[in-house]
Amino acid sequence: MEPITLRQLLEAVDGTLLGEFSDLDATFTAVDTDSRNIRPGSLFIPLQGERFDGHAFLPAALSAGAAGCLTARTRDSYEPGKFYVKVRSTQRALRDLARWYKKQFDIPFVCITGSVGKTTTKDMVAAVLGEKFRVLKTEGNFNNNIGLPLTLLRLDREDEICVLEMGMNHAGEIEYLSEIVEPDVALITNVGDSHIENLGSREGIFRAKCEIFSHMKRSGTVILNGDDEWLTTLKGQLPFPTVFVGRGEGLDYRATQVDSDGETHLNCQVTTPRQSFSVCIPALGAHMVYPALMAAAVGELYGMTGEEIARGVKNFLPTKMRMNVMRLPGDVVVLNDAYNANPQSMRAAAAVLGDAKDRRKVAIVGDMLELGPSSDLFHRAVGQSFGEMGTDCLIAVGELARYLAEGAREAGMGQVYRFDTLEQAMPIILEQLRPGTTILVKASRMMKFERIVEALAAAAKDGAEKST
Repeated sequence: MEPITLRQLLEAVDGTLLGEFSDLDATFTAVDTDSRNIRPGSLFIPLQGERFDGHAFLPAALSAGAAGCLTARTRDSYEPGKFYVKVRSTQRALRDLARWYKKQFDIPFVCITGSVGKTTTKDMVAAVLGEKFRVLKTEGNFNNNIGLPLTLLRLDREDEICVLEMGMNHAGEIEYLSEIVEPDVALITNVGDSHIENLGSREGIFRAKCEIFSHMKRSGTVILNGDDEWLTTLKGQLPFPTVFVGRGEGLDYRATQVDSDGETHLNCQVTTPRQSFSVCIPALGAHMVYPALMAAAVGELYGMTGEEIARGVKNFLPTKMRMNVMRLPGDVVVLNDAYNANPQSMRAAAAVLGDAKDRRKVAIVGDMLELGPSSDLFHRAVGQSFGEMGTDCLIAVGELARYLAEGAREAGMGQVYRFDTLEQAMPIILEQLRPGTTILVKASRMMKFERIVEALAAAAKDGAEKST
């Protein structure tokens, strides 16, 4: 982050200086919202929620080295040598500061949303662009009304392109983020069932994703999944150049000759309006061609060669718990996809597991949340998918998971277990550590299935040590 003066802060957030501090040329060099992670010389922004109020931690943050803070209320006393800026809302002030700061950088801003694959696409686009440019990207799950502004506030003068992920749970949230960023490039990966409980229907989800266009620059470019039935309706409807990617005929960027080794990677041929080249994607699942194609489209937009794009795709590293391949002692492979789950990503994961050649296939799956009144139908259909994809054993954990189990049995799977809790399931889970087994671990974030991955890794290590 480049230094920001107190004078600039007051202007950006329309704030009022409190207390006796008067040095308007004083600077801060970072922004923190968690008093436990204060960096010396930072600005502390105390956020407020239904169950917390960061104002209670102002003294601790300032004592830990923050140069000053924002505050939505006056105080009885002010620590000497620290500045206090009064604002109407600290969250709104975070947004306003990020908007102001972002405008100090004349670089492209590439923004990504969608129901499934946002993070993977963000990482793939950043990996490709990183072959030619210095790239700042969203880290972890910093894709919301707090995380995105904080990401923008990490920009420095060496950054040449910024790649941002935009997440949402409700209508209006993508529009809020789009207003902050004003994207140069907007990508939508697909329109699925995630958050249908909050948005009412696929159409509602579609409209919410399209909010990304609401504050795009007039010179912007849109990149869409051309195999998605909802996104294809936008052809010829947007006031921006629009590029469609996918596997279907006639698309601008197309993947053909898709082939997976079932263990570490897949290969495909990418054809663009300018060229054709081979790509090795270091991940599993045919759905991985979509982030690769979107990355290719962004790369060509910014003048990259096919060789540079292919190298960037090959250097792609997935975010933690996003279909990470773990090889454990005893010839056990764990597909760690525990970060989140929805019907589309579950079916894709079932296909990945099905591609595990000549191996015993085990799926440890749990509840998918925010699916509304049809949640039981969604779960049952996913369970059927695992059965149809040749899964040998399914272990379902959670209240809604009983429908996963029912669907798997309906599809003819013989070995199906269902448990209410992880603790109940763990003995059966650990029994799956057999040579030649590939184990998929996947559920919605609230299920905390990373505990399963940790338990499997620990048990495999312990078993290997005992055998030597």
